[in-house]
Amino acid sequence: MYKILIVEDDLTIAKTLASHLKKWSYETEYVQDFRNVREQFAAYNPELVILDIGLPFYNGFYWCQEIRRLSKVPIIFLSSMNDNMNIVMAMNMGGDEFIEKPFDLNVVTAKVQAVLRRAYSFQGALNIIEHEGMVLNLSDATLTFAGQKSELTKNEFKILQMLFENSGKIVSRDNIITRLWESDEFIDDNTLTVNVARLRKKLETLGLEDVIKTKKGIGYLVE
Repeated sequence: MYKILIVEDDLTIAKTLASHLKKWSYETEYVQDFRNVREQFAAYNPELVILDIGLPFYNGFYWCQEIRRLSKVPIIFLSSMNDNMNIVMAMNMGGDEFIEKPFDLNVVTAKVQAVLRRAYSFQGALNIIEHEGMVLNLSDATLTFAGQKSELTKNEFKILQMLFENSGKIVSRDNIITRLWESDEFIDDNTLTVNVARLRKKLETLGLEDVIKTKKGIGYLVE
C-alpha cells in the first residue's frame, strides 16, 4: 500500500526491516547503490524513508538534504550514532523521527505508523489503522486483507476500531456498549454479542478466523 525506502548500510538490517514491514502491508525497497540514493529515491517515489546516518560515500545527513530538495516525504533516522548532537542534527536536517540502534521491530512499526499518520491523515491520504496485515480504513469504514475488501456496518466498524486501537488489551463490554450507543441508557447485553458475532462472520469471509477473542465476563481482545 504505502511505499517505504530503506537506506541502511547493513544489508541484514535492511532485509529484516523490509521483510517485517511487508507483513504490515507496506511496500518496501532497500538501497544497494549508496552513490545514487537520490536517484533511487526519485525512481521509487516512496511515502516514507528510513535512513541511517553512517553510510558509505555520503552520510545520512547529506542524503536527507538531497531528498528534501525533491520532497517533503517523512524521514525516520535509524542509527547507533544516538548522542544528543546527532539527534538534534537529524531533526534540523529535516528528519521527522529518530530511532536508536539496537531497536525493537515493534517499536519501528509503531513509529512508522505514527509518522505516516501525522504526515498524511489530515490530507486524507492516510487515515487507517493497520494490524497484522488487516487495514481498517477510517474514512469509509472498510476492512481490507490480502487484497480483499469488506464494508462494515457502523457498529462493526466502531467495535473493530476500538479493538485495533487497544490491540493486546482487553476492551470491556461496558466500554464498547458506551462507545457504540453513546448513551447511559440500558442496552441489552445480548445486543453487543449479536454485533460481535456478525463482525466475526464478516472477518471469516476475508479468511480471518479467531481474530476477536472473548474474555468471558470481561470483554474482547485482538492480539
